Amino acid sequence: MTEFSLDILLKAIKLARSTYYYHLKQLDKPDKNQELKAEIQSIFIKHKGNYGYRRIHLELRNRGYLVNQKRVQRLMKVLNLQAKMRQKRKYSSHKGDVGKKADNLIQRQFEGSKTMEKCYTDVTEFAIPNSTQKLYLSPVLDGFNSEIIAYNLSTSPNLAQVKTMLEQSFTERHYENTILHSDQGWQYQHDAYHRFLESKGIQASMSRKGNSQDNGMMESFFGILKSEMFYGYEKSFQSLSNWNKPL
Repeated sequence: MTEFSLDILLKAIKLARSTYYYHLKQLDKPDKNQELKAEIQSIFIKHKGNYGYRRIHLELRNRGYLVNQKRVQRLMKVLNLQAKMRQKRKYSSHKGDVGKKADNLIQRQFEGSKTMEKCYTDVTEFAIPNSTQKLYLSPVLDGFNSEIIAYNLSTSPNLAQVKTMLEQSFTERHYENTILHSDQGWQYQHDAYHRFLESKGIQASMSRKGNSQDNGMMESFFGILKSEMFYGYEKSFQSLSNWNKPL
């Protein structure tokens, strides 16, 4: 191709000559991310496509790579690596109006300005194919830093599980300006639940009926947890106690 024909081509596609040669030179440069890309692919394949960029970032740090999450996310897009779509959880604790409800104090303003200001709770179900039982997880999440304050695992989503979770999460005698948000599950409408919160000075808050995104912090946490630690691994767990260990 002659220089004249190249100029015509660049003019036709409205590309500057300097831009063309810049990208041409880039093709000759070694890929500085080649080793990191290989590690990302290795982790992604090892975990059967269940790890998103957050978990891959943590695994890279464990392997000695000091890299930020945004870079990992960008390289995964370049490699066309995307974690498996999360399956929607089937369990619902809603049984209608069976007790005391609370207003939605959060209004989808999820992040707190300090620890223990906005907390979230819910219950999710894990069904193990190799077991006739199911496992139920009940955590409390802090909206300030997205950390799990405490959690309880049980083979039954009963009131005792929620009471234990509350006692483990809120150990101080009294709390100022603390909100605990939940859905309208029967456990959270129970008198015992509200009595505990009132005794600690904690304000109860509830999602609107049929609006799961009102409790988006918990929805997101459960989704990430299941996609990265459970989906694709179900058949490898021989029992509930076997699955309990990695959690």
